[in-house]
Amino acid sequence: MSADDTIAPSGTDPDRIDLNSDASVTEWSKKLDVSEAQLKEAVGVAGDRATDVEMHLKGSRATTNDDRVDEVNGQ
Repeated sequence: MSADDTIAPSGTDPDRIDLNSDASVTEWSKKLDVSEAQLKEAVGVAGDRATDVEMHLKGSRATTNDDRVDEVNGQ
């Protein structure tokens, strides 16, 4: 991902994830293709900078992400 490829939702600080906003959590979860629980865990570990969270999530994907989302959702 190049510096020009921003993943930030419109209208927010381009590199921050606000866990206090349900809309932000929902949007970031979709953009990063993770469950809301995975996003919250990643922010807890990596901080609220989107690039740090993305790198943490990429490093934690030993299985496919669909498998992890299903696991978190109890499916």
